[in-house]
Amino acid sequence: MIRGFFRLIGLLLLAGGFIFMVYDGARWVADQTLRFTRFGQFWNDINQTSQTAFRTWIEAKAPWLWTSVIRLVLDQPVFAVLGILGILLMILFRPRKPLIGYSRD
Repeated sequence: MIRGFFRLIGLLLLAGGFIFMVYDGARWVADQTLRFTRFGQFWNDINQTSQTAFRTWIEAKAPWLWTSVIRLVLDQPVFAVLGILGILLMILFRPRKPLIGYSRD
């Protein structure tokens, strides 16, 4: 049951990534300039206080992590981050292959 829940979350993240890809593509067609919505900007639009709280928490635990990894993720397009997270969850929580023949004890 938990596996199915995480696969559903992965599928929703993948759908969200596709929606943002269509949104950025439509904005490109309308403006004739290629601009992607950055993940950090999207997170700021949703809830700015949670991003600053997360930043202070990460900097208290491991300051190098913010500058090297998290800032890199926040600068990526939203469709890429959501798509990769969705694909990762779908792969990690895929159903097990059935055993062929006798079951193992």
